[in-house]
Amino acid sequence: MLRRVMLAGILFLLAAVVAAAADVDGRWSGTISGPNGDFKITFNLKADGTKLTGTAETPNGKQPISDGKIDGDKISFKTHVGDNDIDHDGTVSGDTIQLKVKGPWGESDMTLKHDAEKK
Repeated sequence: MLRRVMLAGILFLLAAVVAAAADVDGRWSGTISGPNGDFKITFNLKADGTKLTGTAETPNGKQPISDGKIDGDKISFKTHVGDNDIDHDGTVSGDTIQLKVKGPWGESDMTLKHDAEKK
């Protein structure tokens, strides 16, 4: 009996972990402050297990993201501008991603909103 209760508890915890994985698929838009002022950026994200892929759309065009990872509600990935890596670390909460962006200019925060109309 104790064994069944323990097994049920473990299965419940595993289901909770899977359910807690962030739903990041789709378009996410926000504004970031850069060295030349504020600009809009849109990320098209796709989850594949713990791997995150997609693109970033900026005023300089569209580019792929790299090294994308998902760990529960945490995401991380890189973009590239010229020879510079731009690191992105964020937390997904519903239709919002709080993102910390680190580049050659320093560190910035941005909030992305899920663009439900263009999923």
